[in-house]
Amino acid sequence: MASNTAVRTVYRLPGVSPTAEAMLSALDAELLDGLGATLHVPEALGVPAVYITCGMERTEAPWCGPMSHTTGVTVSESVRRTAALLLLAVDDTVYAIGCDQGYRLIPDRLKDKRFGLSFAIRQMDPNLIRGAVSRTLGQARTDISVVPGGASVPLLGIREHSRIVRSLGGYLDDLPLTRSRFTRGRAVSAQGGCGLRIALGVEPEALLSDLRTISRICREDTPHQELEFVDHVVPVTDPRILDNLTQALDERLGRPDEGLISASVPSEHHEAYTEATTYVTQINSRGALRSDDFDLGYVLTRARLAPAGERVKALRDGTVTLARDRRAGGACTLVATSALSWLETGIPLGSRRFFLMDAEWYETGTAYVEECRTTVETLFPPSPSVSLPAWVDGESENTYNNSVADSRPGWLCLDTKNVANPLRRRDQVEICDLITPDGTLILVKRAKGSGPLSHLFSQARVAVELLQESAQVRADFTAKVAGLSGDSLLLPADYTPKRIVLAMLLKHGGRLTPETIFGFSQITIAQTAKALAARGVTVEVVGIPEDGTDAPSFPSHDAAIRPTVHC
Repeated sequence: MASNTAVRTVYRLPGVSPTAEAMLSALDAELLDGLGATLHVPEALGVPAVYITCGMERTEAPWCGPMSHTTGVTVSESVRRTAALLLLAVDDTVYAIGCDQGYRLIPDRLKDKRFGLSFAIRQMDPNLIRGAVSRTLGQARTDISVVPGGASVPLLGIREHSRIVRSLGGYLDDLPLTRSRFTRGRAVSAQGGCGLRIALGVEPEALLSDLRTISRICREDTPHQELEFVDHVVPVTDPRILDNLTQALDERLGRPDEGLISASVPSEHHEAYTEATTYVTQINSRGALRSDDFDLGYVLTRARLAPAGERVKALRDGTVTLARDRRAGGACTLVATSALSWLETGIPLGSRRFFLMDAEWYETGTAYVEECRTTVETLFPPSPSVSLPAWVDGESENTYNNSVADSRPGWLCLDTKNVANPLRRRDQVEICDLITPDGTLILVKRAKGSGPLSHLFSQARVAVELLQESAQVRADFTAKVAGLSGDSLLLPADYTPKRIVLAMLLKHGGRLTPETIFGFSQITIAQTAKALAARGVTVEVVGIPEDGTDAPSFPSHDAAIRPTVHC
């Protein structure tokens, strides 16, 4: 029953001691007093906890005055929002659960910024991701992807070494939470970023059990292989490096604006950013600036006026408050943020490059090699879907491809059977060397170095892009396949490939593995695979046996496929 659970956003507060007194002391007492908040002690939970409730009332909605001037009609409508915040200690860890506007009562500095994301990459089905929020280092840009029905990670376009994932939403693997016991096999969804939005048990015992399960998953489980890249880019923690970066940023803030510092919305506050109509900025002064938008020039000016060595601290302690109208404060305040969290900039230290984002420093490039290696490894399945015969020494590529098609029922050789280039009709484009009855494209290459393989990878990208983007190429290609096969292989008029197999024979033979492929080719094939995955095309790499050896016996999808397919 749905009444046994309620969807809540839970935060982890690692720096707060697990006592009721410490929890209450960590909150903003002035804000709570201003809202007339009421403190409760929820003894039913059986753990240290504090419960705060309040109403956020306004006698007149902010639109009433302006609209009366516009329409000449005087209308007065009141506004009432509520807020509730439960802080509780479970096994010495403090959690915060907000209801309605309650999450705005939790100071940002208390939150574990990766708590919800840590759970998500361990428990979400990587093929059913419903949405993602990510940031690109050095570009002051936030990308939001939404796929209501769920999609695989590559289709969301977030797997990049320079991309920092801030939030993931999707469907969970089977796990022993209260909601799972009442869904009768239906998928349970969640959203994980700084906080974790998920259905939690309503009864005290059920809530505590759910929080313990979530904590155990974050502590003991490993991330899904397809999602572990999220942990590759993490904030810098080396105190010496952080000190050097702070000093360098302090010096930059002391100079006139050179366009090296950009403004960016803090990751956790995009919703408030879209609602806000007034920004109240207070930095190193009793006075505050009220403006209609975030004023980067004012922030940099206030920082420049601070003494050397104190500029970064002034921004970290300074605040930017987002509100719904010009009377910021009280009920119309949406969120108060650190001024530093609005800035992005890059600082080099020797040959290393660092970027400031969300008031934390990240090093770019550290995950690049690992990201490429992981991508390449996933292209080599333990059991390849197709098996290819040995390539006889001295045999031309065209001869080899024709022999493969002759020995595989339903396969068709398209080597040198080109289509016209839509950019220059006199030029020709080779889409693939072989095509299987289910429409899989196979590209074949014998390579003595990385050059031929780079051509192979480029051919794969061009083939997919042309088939997806050019109606003329699709028509020419499907017609050619039908003609050459004698109408035994009929592709749909709107055919686009869903899978590409890259078949390679390295120089001097030898077994093809992620380690034996040429170093430069590892980079280019990783880039190719990610680009094609973003277009919904999976890539598989298989090795061609050297002359004199038998093709490995693998389960093959081609053995059971009918010669003619009407898709």
